[in-house]
Amino acid sequence: MPEVFVTNFNRNFTGVSATAANVVRQQANRYDLALVGQPLPGCPEPISVGQARRFSATPPPGKPFAIWHVRRNTEMRAGIWARDVLRLPIRLVFTSAAQRRHSAFPRWLISRMDAVIATTEEAARFVPNVQAVVPHGVDTDLFTPAPNRAAAWAALGYGGTLGIATIGRVRPEKGTDRFVDAMIRLLPDLPGATALVIGRAAREHQKFDLDLKDRVQRAGLIDRIRFVGEIPAERLPEVVRALSLVVQLPRYEGYGMTPLEGMASGVPFVASDTGYYRAFSDQGRCGTVVLLADPTAAAAAAARALLSDSATFNSAATAARDIARTTFSARAEADGIGAVYDRLWSAA
Repeated sequence: MPEVFVTNFNRNFTGVSATAANVVRQQANRYDLALVGQPLPGCPEPISVGQARRFSATPPPGKPFAIWHVRRNTEMRAGIWARDVLRLPIRLVFTSAAQRRHSAFPRWLISRMDAVIATTEEAARFVPNVQAVVPHGVDTDLFTPAPNRAAAWAALGYGGTLGIATIGRVRPEKGTDRFVDAMIRLLPDLPGATALVIGRAAREHQKFDLDLKDRVQRAGLIDRIRFVGEIPAERLPEVVRALSLVVQLPRYEGYGMTPLEGMASGVPFVASDTGYYRAFSDQGRCGTVVLLADPTAAAAAAARALLSDSATFNSAATAARDIARTTFSARAEADGIGAVYDRLWSAA
């Protein structure tokens, strides 16, 4: 009988999905755990919401109730229905990463949770009943450095001798335009570099996507700034470990896993000052954080400095892996979440 139910109702593999998968792979070795809804890579096969309700009707052996760990509005709603309407013996734990005030309905949903875990101190300011601040962690067994970065990059077939990438949906909030502009500034100074835009544009952002490609065409860099679309989650580690730099320049980010995935792969980063990027950088040891208001020129300059000096780059790459492994691992996140579960169970 499962003691922990982790919900994943979104069919798309989003940033929330990635963070959940990292933790579930750790938790599956610690708890009798069920994934509910949609599959996640490397995780147990999911069960339906109906099955989760049936399994939750009786408390698990040795526990006063099961825990449902939810991360989205639809999942909170399902949990509240199961607990308050169906009267199932469960408790609801919600992870909150947003570093801004939620709208009215999500605020009400969050107020009904039995425990809230914030991913940062800033995120904790916007939600009630915070039981712990537990930063998201990266799977350092899945994301690992390439034995030979140059060979790994060549094997991908994108051209050039080194790769730079931004990863995420192609849209203004994610700063894809800022990345393109920074690469237009940078690539003429780095003849061997190829830049990748990894991610897809939703229907409402198709014009934005086409405008960016036109900008690249007019700059004469169509073969060096490549829009490669969305890469399946199972292929992402091999792509990330082949990169030499991750560049993320969003206008807003609740947390931001991409630099962490790069760090675990021995890849430094350049990022705008949002999300949790400044904490990842460890005072600049493995990444450079540039001003949020106008990051394009600063990002290009920071990337140039990192990639033009082998000693600086090697030091940052080594520090990146070390910081990810010791401070921001999925194992550490699972430990922090487990402490919240234990407090709920012991307080019953």
